Formats: sequence, structure tokens, C-alpha cells
Amino acid sequence: MADQVMTISPDQAGQRLDKVVAAHFTEYSRAKVADWISSGNLLVNQQKVKASYKVSADDQVTIDVPATKPTELVAEDIPLDVVYEDQDLLVVNKPQGMVVHPAAGHATGTLVNALLAHVPLSTINGEQRPGIVHRIDRDTSGLLMVAKNDQAHQALSQQLKAHKNQRMYYALVKGEFEENQGTIDAPLGRHPVDRKKQAVVAGGRTAVTHFEVAERFQGYTLLKIFLETGRTHQIRVHMAYIHHPVVGDPVYGNASRLAGVALHGQLLHAASLSLTQPTTGEELSFDSPLPDYFQKALATLKQ
Repeated sequence: MADQVMTISPDQAGQRLDKVVAAHFTEYSRAKVADWISSGNLLVNQQKVKASYKVSADDQVTIDVPATKPTELVAEDIPLDVVYEDQDLLVVNKPQGMVVHPAAGHATGTLVNALLAHVPLSTINGEQRPGIVHRIDRDTSGLLMVAKNDQAHQALSQQLKAHKNQRMYYALVKGEFEENQGTIDAPLGRHPVDRKKQAVVAGGRTAVTHFEVAERFQGYTLLKIFLETGRTHQIRVHMAYIHHPVVGDPVYGNASRLAGVALHGQLLHAASLSLTQPTTGEELSFDSPLPDYFQKALATLKQ
């Protein structure tokens, strides 16, 4: 695998090396990063340092990612917040901090590991992503639909492609809006420099995000966001693109605290989801209240 490279920015200076790298390369856990630092697979300016090393602006971090063997999925008895279940599908409420499916640095502890201990899953997405019709990021909380068989998976995937599922997110973003609603229509693709990030790029895939102001605060705005398309990191990239990054976003923003309160990722929650039941044709709608960490952040702003 090719080396991963990052350059420390001025706003990252003074932070611990392992923390900065794990926040930048979100597919790797902080523990994995620490292992690579101690083994010499991660170097700063081509020198071996400690995980506690305080980075400086323009430091060059290079990671020689060891080749990994595919891991066999393991069913794990992890609690699940199941909002709905029938013979074809589940709707689950994913907590912030849980990865949806196994990937580099996250072989266990994922939503898929938990689901395997609960139900049979569709096989369409291959061995590492059974049942997963759509994803939300590790630090985004909220509703996901999961297919229990291949027929249901195909039907739910077609609904997504035809934009028949209404998906609404709450996002706390930086800055204030004069308008009450708007649309961001800007194509997304891989970042030209940092391949782990997405960006608005000419010739990228069509990406459309609609937003409405839900509540205004001094210096911040709570938005309702409706996805017309579902590109990787779409909401986070589009909000940063219009200079209103999602609060707590470690990749596309930079705030890790809000009024002195530490945040553990972006304040983004998949709050509502509608779908058509694949067998019966029944229209189903689900809602998930804002989790405690999100409500506490809003309460802090109201004070």
C-alpha cells in the first residue's frame, strides 16, 4: 500500500501527534496510529518520535501502512438500538463513534459485527458490508436501514437511487444565515491533494443538499438538511464549501470544543428516514430524537 502523507497545518500545531493523525485519517483508530508510531511505521520529518510528540506547523508525517489480510467477520454481542424490524429489514439508530462496517483499523466493534449477532443479512455488498444499504460516518449518529435479504436490499437500493427516501439530518453549523432555506448544488469528488477527503471539484459526481434554518444562535445555526443525493461526506463537505462547517468536524472544520465543552466528532444527526417496505409496499417513516450530546451542545448555546 502506498504511503499516507500529511502536512501539519498551523491550527494543528502544539497538539499530540497520535491525536492529530487519528483525526485526519478517520479510518484509523488512535490506538492503531500509536502502534505505528512505536513500530516506526509512522515518521515525522523522516524521524521516529513518540505518540506524545507535539507537532509543529509544516511537519511532514509519513505513514507506511502495513498490508492487512482480510479479516473474517465476527458476530459480536453489542447492544443495538433497533427502531423497527420485520422479515425484510431493520432500521437502527446508530450511536456517535460507531463505524458502520469493518475497514482498515476497524475490524471489530462495528455496526455490522453487532448486526451479525442479531439477524441474517443480505449478501449483495460482499463479505465486509452485508446488509448495508447506505452508510453514515463514524461520528454521525442516527437512522440507517439494513437489509436482511438480497431482494429487500435491491429494492431499498433502487429507492435510494430514485430519491424516494426522505432523509433529514440536523446539523449544528458555524456562522449565521440571513436566508431561511437554500440549496447547495456542487459536484463532489476525491480531494485533489488529500485522497482521504472529498471536495467540490469540477467534473465530480452530482451532489445536491437542501437546508432549512431550524434555530438561530449567536454565531451558530441549527439546520434541517435534506439529502437529494448521498455522496460520501456530502453534508460535511457542502457545509464547509459555503463557509458554514459542521461544528466538531475534525476533517472539514477545526472546532473540537463548543463554549468550553469538548466534542467527540461532528454535530450531525440522521433524524428522520422514510422508505417503502419491499414486500408489502407500505410507506414507513421513522424519527430519532437528538442524542444527549447534541442536546447538551444546544443547551450550552442557549445559555
